[in-house]
Amino acid sequence: MIDWDDIRYFLAVSRGGSVRAAAKSLGVNHATVLRRIAQLEERLGALMFEKLPAGYRLTAAGEEVLDLAIQMEASSRQLETRVFGRDQSVRGLLRVTLTPILATHLLIPDFAEFARLHPDIEMEILSSGELANLTNREADVAIRVVYDRKTLPLNLHGLKGPEVFGGVYISRDRLAAWRAGAADPLRWIVISMHGIPEWASEGEVRTTGAPFRTTDAAAEIVAVRQGLGITTLPCFVGDADPLLVRVPGTDLHMYGTLWLLTQRETRKTKRVRLFTEYLSRRLAAYAPLLAGLSKSRD
Repeated sequence: MIDWDDIRYFLAVSRGGSVRAAAKSLGVNHATVLRRIAQLEERLGALMFEKLPAGYRLTAAGEEVLDLAIQMEASSRQLETRVFGRDQSVRGLLRVTLTPILATHLLIPDFAEFARLHPDIEMEILSSGELANLTNREADVAIRVVYDRKTLPLNLHGLKGPEVFGGVYISRDRLAAWRAGAADPLRWIVISMHGIPEWASEGEVRTTGAPFRTTDAAAEIVAVRQGLGITTLPCFVGDADPLLVRVPGTDLHMYGTLWLLTQRETRKTKRVRLFTEYLSRRLAAYAPLLAGLSKSRD
């Protein structure tokens, strides 16, 4: 089969009259154009151009190919227009992947508002700690906290959001009881797979009991509300919870930066573009909360 890309190079040379002009119009180097033309000629078994002092001139075989190439170009543009037009409609499925804690403690209200603004878009929220494969269209948009952008696949398009910080938290009532001399042991509350982060300290409070381990963040949050002890949480969770307060004497820690990630082609569709633009504005509004500037007081 004839490669459409080879035809594009053929048309560029025939219209520009030289390899140099074709390379400039296509944004490639001279050698790439020559290689593509040679590849086309080998597949067709005929020379497409005569090289003259004034430039490149079509051979008789090249003239025949030119008519068909123009028809192929027109068909390709028509196909792109139809597909692009379909994808520019503000309807259809929009799949968004993010961690459960980002969904339940920050962004679900914004997703609901977006759904109200665009009722013909069917939203599917994939709440998981795993990074969906955007290239394979497992999701359209991924929202992730990333410490180093270089760790992400190069084929993804990233829209950078605010930085995300975390701190050490305790329930207000438990802190007051500890200061009053309560004898009950204080524990570290940790998610089993993570343990106590290296950056976390006890500050003013000292833990005395054995750690209390959970398998997920939801249980961890309930445990710290119940006064079992202290735990590390993102500031957007801990500072927004009226039952919790930061442990006095502890520092904040930067988890990373929030990124909106899309596959380079998918991001051109209107529903994806509308969503990422909308969410980027919402994340900017949350920047103080995400950075721990809305500090909870003891």
